Amino acid sequence: MKNNQRKRGTQTSSFGSPGRVNHDSTAFYTSKLYEGLLHERKVEYTEKSTPSQFLDEIFCKSSEKMDELPDNSIHLMVTSPPYNVGKEYDEDFTLATYLNFLKSVWKEVHRVLVPGGRACINIANLGRKPYIPLHAFIVNDMVDLGFLMRGEIIWNKASSASPSTAWGSWLSASNPTLRDIHEYILVFSKDMFSRKNINKRKNTISKEEFLEFTKSVWTFPAERARKVGHPAPFPVELPYRLIQLYTYQNEVVLDPFMGSGQAAIASIKTNRHYIGYDIDETYVKLADNRIREFSMEFNSPTLFEYDNAHPIPHLSAFERAHDPS
Repeated sequence: MKNNQRKRGTQTSSFGSPGRVNHDSTAFYTSKLYEGLLHERKVEYTEKSTPSQFLDEIFCKSSEKMDELPDNSIHLMVTSPPYNVGKEYDEDFTLATYLNFLKSVWKEVHRVLVPGGRACINIANLGRKPYIPLHAFIVNDMVDLGFLMRGEIIWNKASSASPSTAWGSWLSASNPTLRDIHEYILVFSKDMFSRKNINKRKNTISKEEFLEFTKSVWTFPAERARKVGHPAPFPVELPYRLIQLYTYQNEVVLDPFMGSGQAAIASIKTNRHYIGYDIDETYVKLADNRIREFSMEFNSPTLFEYDNAHPIPHLSAFERAHDPS
């Protein structure tokens, strides 16, 4: 090799390569590996307004029928569905019935999302004898409904994991059991991967957040059920990250299994609107109370009506339905 000839460096695959690099991935996506898989659809972007009376509300009903919401009106769905494992708000379904129930909700989510809108599902797998890979079943159902899978995030809960090795052998190869210290966050899009910002809404994510939140492993502790008052709360940090990453300011976030209101609190914190559903009156009341308390601390007008500059607490949809006056 001549001295004046520069040695050519090796070029790594664009998939997983560090930094921003120019690459042509056409050959990869047109290979036989991608034959028969669901691809983006060319659809006209449509965004309908959610009726104002339904914004920032939690409805005490099943999210299998979200009749309040127009087609193409929600920008992000983030949720953690009930796990069907005997917690006090769950039904005792068979696995098939449970998955069919969830699929009916995901179908409604697909209807109400705008083209390119994102659906994020926090899910943990269950059991040991045998292990039930719920996340895999949900991925199959979402793809069957027409969702495009964007990827998955591993939520590493190591700092809050129990040291227990229940159900397995101790220091023995007879039957050691893996201790789950993670959950999944499955991320999907409707119809297309990119989403238009026709109303020129503002991004609110910082550079530091973007670099951290686009990693496929997130590490932060779980929320304590006793502290929140709900058997399976996810921490506000989880929906906060997804909202910052996948929505613009003032857009609408849906949680079809609202529970203790964590997604609503994260929405208020980021100046987004929320809409929630839950079938349990106790948890709807809990969520409304937690949202009200957070809003007062956060000094947000989202949940207040003003009369002569004096804040009057806004009644939730549930409270209005049960208000004797």
